[in-house]
Amino acid sequence: MESDLRRTWAETDLDALGYNYDRLRERIGKAKFLGVVKADAYGHGAIRVAKLLQERGADYLAVSSADEAVELRLNGIKMPVLILGHTPREQVKTLIDYDITQGVTCRAKAVEYSEEAVKAGGTLKIHIKVDTGMSRLGYLCDGDMFETGVEGICEGCSMPGLEAEGIFTHFALSDEEGEEAKRYTEHQFKVFTDVCNAVEERLGRKFKLKHCANTGAVAKYPETWLDMVRPGLLLYGYGEYAKQLGLKPVMSLKTVVSTIKTYPAGTAISYGGIFKTEKRTRVGVLPIGYADGLFRALSNKFSVMTADGPAKQLGKICMDMCMVDLTDKMQTDVGSEIEIFGKNAPIETLAEIAGTIPYELTCAVSKRVPRIYIKDGRVIEKELLLRG
Repeated sequence: MESDLRRTWAETDLDALGYNYDRLRERIGKAKFLGVVKADAYGHGAIRVAKLLQERGADYLAVSSADEAVELRLNGIKMPVLILGHTPREQVKTLIDYDITQGVTCRAKAVEYSEEAVKAGGTLKIHIKVDTGMSRLGYLCDGDMFETGVEGICEGCSMPGLEAEGIFTHFALSDEEGEEAKRYTEHQFKVFTDVCNAVEERLGRKFKLKHCANTGAVAKYPETWLDMVRPGLLLYGYGEYAKQLGLKPVMSLKTVVSTIKTYPAGTAISYGGIFKTEKRTRVGVLPIGYADGLFRALSNKFSVMTADGPAKQLGKICMDMCMVDLTDKMQTDVGSEIEIFGKNAPIETLAEIAGTIPYELTCAVSKRVPRIYIKDGRVIEKELLLRG
């Protein structure tokens, strides 16, 4: 579906993405690179991001569901794809047909996937998930559960119809600072390597891929890189570690000024009247609101970026629009471009005000916000996710 884009839009800078990939590839040396593109690449556009990573020579992609994986296959992505989340047993044949790798998190899943693979007459490639302290998905292997966990993994790796290519875990605190976080991460890593060693010894064979390094680990714990790394936030250029490594933000969320009105002192702006003008105020209306992904919790707490500098947002954010103070921004007029976050308005600032992480803000950008993709400094594609 086409859109003229001049309401609100999100730009994905593929040049910045390619730059980040190259810098991270240099950093990790011989380790393989898995690009995480679940949730439409955190709102950046999974197909376009995956195509760039495929062209650049990345080794693997990760998604959350079978639907996300199949979407990549139907759009020309041929590189290995790992599903990190749940897949119903009814979709196992689809995974085999499309050569998609599935994460296996417990005995019950292994049994289901094995039965369905045998029924389909094929082999499902799997990566075993180990729960070393995230307390989410995976074979429990810490403390007293080590032996039963190792036995269960060995059993899963030996079931008919399954090819255990890899094994992985996920760190809970690798991106946190402090000694406690460091000790916890080191403990998780030791549990994981102990499990890998025990399973490989009992099976008499090695896993092709052992991986556990997420963004925090790629930035801070090189000993955890093993066979493959999985940087998420780093790849898209957000967070303190991205700044330390000189990476670039990939997404910008932009809008325009649709209307300008001047109000006298004492005028209540937007729902609830939580903001009242203290003087004659030139107010711009922006066609972006919480239905576009601009959290209502940010109301009256942040500034947008104009060509004349930052402009404070006024009053409560509405579903489809919000208001900003343009009193001293006389060069900003109707039709002027406004940056909500991006190269000139760091997403980290907005995330801190909202009490969240940059990922939540990029994922929140709704499907009615058109995406435009920039490569070699020019627009190469425009996409609207609304059904045409």
